[in-house]
Amino acid sequence: MRLVAELDATALRMAQQRAANAVGVSVYFSDTLLFDGSKGPDMAVIPPGWFEIGSSENEIGRNADESPQKRVHVSKAFAIGRFTVTAEEWAIFATHTGFRPGRELIWPKGREPIVNVRTPDVLRYLAWLSAETGFHYRLPTEAEWEYAARAGTTGAFHYGDDISCKEVSFRSNFPMPDKKTGRSWSFFPRCAPMQWAMEVGTKQPNLWGLHDVHGNVWELTSTPWQPNHLMTPRDAHEVPRAGNNVRIVTKGGSWFDPAAASRSASRWPRMTDELDVNLGFRLVRELG
Repeated sequence: MRLVAELDATALRMAQQRAANAVGVSVYFSDTLLFDGSKGPDMAVIPPGWFEIGSSENEIGRNADESPQKRVHVSKAFAIGRFTVTAEEWAIFATHTGFRPGRELIWPKGREPIVNVRTPDVLRYLAWLSAETGFHYRLPTEAEWEYAARAGTTGAFHYGDDISCKEVSFRSNFPMPDKKTGRSWSFFPRCAPMQWAMEVGTKQPNLWGLHDVHGNVWELTSTPWQPNHLMTPRDAHEVPRAGNNVRIVTKGGSWFDPAAASRSASRWPRMTDELDVNLGFRLVRELG
């Protein structure tokens, strides 16, 4: 049960390449939409492996709902969006299906992340994209998302244990707490206050090629909310039954939230029919 965190960068990239070769795709690829021949969202192949979900007790900025750390198995390779789905990608779906946003909603444009869409509409998009490409697209589970975002790292961020606005889009007057005290929230003078999400791909990617997993917009998962990781499945691909639970896990933090909310382990509950100006989503595509 060797953890991917025990592998170096070269081995992690080789594992990614082997996983892509095994299913006959490039490490980074996009599927073709049948109705107009345009390309779908950019995807990255994620190799199988073991990792620890959640945060350690000494991680700065952590919350109790990230406990206990638990070993989880990504038993098969999958592909995940290199970026969150953008407004221009959503517009193709809207044109083809007649989707219209509410007139009262602030609406993104171009390469900005699509926001202000409810989970039922996201599921419509996923069904449409699956039909258009002939491949199964869905939301990631919480474990799949965190495994892909970490890309073999164990720190607070794939960059390390601390970040600035150079690496992550977060609320500039709430940077990471002081490492010694765990407190000392103060304004970050080199960061301009954000009023909206940045275009995707603005920040540097992680080792597996994923952009913006920290900050910018919260990202939907398919995992029903639980207050800790005690019930997190050992199988990363498993979606627990929701029962009467009307909340789901979101990951990644946003431009509107403190830097600590954008850590790899950070998680936040949202209602299944909720929409917000800082809530978007990233795709998973089955590879076999």
